[in-house]
Amino acid sequence: MSSNMPRAVLTGAVALLCSATLLSSPTQASSHREAPNVTRMSAVDSTDFYMFNSYEPGRSGYVTILANYVPLQDAYGGPNYFALDATALYEIHIDSDGDAKENLSFQIRVDNDLANRNRGLKLPIGASSVAVPLKNIGPVSAADQSALNFTEQYSLGVVRGDRRSGSVQYATDSNGKARFAKPYDFVGTKTFGSVNGYKSYARSFIHTVNFPGCSLPGKVFVGQRKDGFAVNLGQVFDLVNLVPIDGKAFPGGIMQSPANNVLADKNVTTIALEIHRDCLKGNGNGVIGGWTSASLRQVRILNPRATFEFPEVSGGAWTQVSRLGMPLVNEVVIGLPDKDRFSSSEPKDDGQFATYVTNPTLPALINVLFKDAVNQTLSTNFSTIAPTNLPRNDLVTTFLTGFKGVNQLATVTPSEMLRLNTLIEATPAAGQSAFGVAGGDLAGFPNGRRPGDDVVDIELRVAMGALCYPLTIAGNSTDLGLCKPADAPVGNAPITDGAPMSSADFDSAFPYLRTPLPGAGGGAMGGN
Repeated sequence: MSSNMPRAVLTGAVALLCSATLLSSPTQASSHREAPNVTRMSAVDSTDFYMFNSYEPGRSGYVTILANYVPLQDAYGGPNYFALDATALYEIHIDSDGDAKENLSFQIRVDNDLANRNRGLKLPIGASSVAVPLKNIGPVSAADQSALNFTEQYSLGVVRGDRRSGSVQYATDSNGKARFAKPYDFVGTKTFGSVNGYKSYARSFIHTVNFPGCSLPGKVFVGQRKDGFAVNLGQVFDLVNLVPIDGKAFPGGIMQSPANNVLADKNVTTIALEIHRDCLKGNGNGVIGGWTSASLRQVRILNPRATFEFPEVSGGAWTQVSRLGMPLVNEVVIGLPDKDRFSSSEPKDDGQFATYVTNPTLPALINVLFKDAVNQTLSTNFSTIAPTNLPRNDLVTTFLTGFKGVNQLATVTPSEMLRLNTLIEATPAAGQSAFGVAGGDLAGFPNGRRPGDDVVDIELRVAMGALCYPLTIAGNSTDLGLCKPADAPVGNAPITDGAPMSSADFDSAFPYLRTPLPGAGGGAMGGN
């Protein structure tokens, strides 16, 4: 396609192209239910991973890390709601030198308890004292939690070196305690008085902690939040019942609207850390790599006479079942036979998956399925509508190595992880571009990932060759030299799913993700 082709023709081609992209994808949710095996274990299913320089006023120099688990929570999902798995090991890993191995790991272990020493709250019924079937039997607040029948606590271990062979030390609060409480899920406004009542309750579970080996204290919060990810899933699975081009650029295209986000009524469970960058960057160049994982014991024996305390017995080595760094990789890059292998692998072994990035199948599928339709619609004779710069060094840079001078570690080991330059100062919330680096904002994705970065639109455009075109950064046109416009004739069009997101959709203070939606009461905007 020539560079002077009329824009209407160009965007028309991309409309067909992006429709094909969405139709061919198993999902566009960031990492909700991304691999066959983990769909059976929702409590250890990682949904989103964020890592960014904190932009809360007064927190310069700190890095915020958010790892979301337990996808697609309906707020009304009682009576048991969405506890984390007490048999699991939840971890956040940091590589500070670029060898694709963790230098630092943060480990969360959860303990779930009933009141009254696991006998539960009871009510006098006639001459008997009978355990109640609910997790709370009255109002709950930060000041009074006596009506809670179920509580969750967790420890926060810090491991330096290998996650399994390194010794673990535990974060503590100012009183030296190494166990922290997790808030009860937002079951409804009658239980917590109001949305603001739950906000105050949840804030009381933001703990200031001392991390072993760190000179400055940080913060931790583990609890339910409103799902911050935005995507137009319903229309996509209705045979792509939309034209996925920004309607302002293309008549008939989808108009950006919050109503297009079908995850707007979902909650997630968040593990949130805020740590000073000096504790993370080690002896490297200030760039760190990060990813989250969850592991279970290799052997699980079900108790045929299950109780609350002993529904099963677990043993054997920790076995990783979930992994997430960069968004969307396991959904639309890794082939179906290897998705579970990817979930159980570590970045240092990612060479086994390199072909999925250098020679991606999705553009080839699009070309086979839709080239003739595109040519017929546009009266063109394209030999291919897929990017032709194989191997795809633009995707290798985005997903496996990082960009030199922006988010590339001191040593370059191709591996899939989220990379953040801790020395690039955060952009205040009001000044952030939802398109991150592609929008001229070096503090955004793929330099880390902030909640308001629209990674669906960004990654769709990158997959179709957006990096083959110059980027405008700080007012200057920058050619990355990874490929040429001729390699990706539709790579500069405004592809979108129509579900916008920005920093305005989130709080500007830790833990950034907003108050979860209530199970009852509060209205549609209850989570704001």
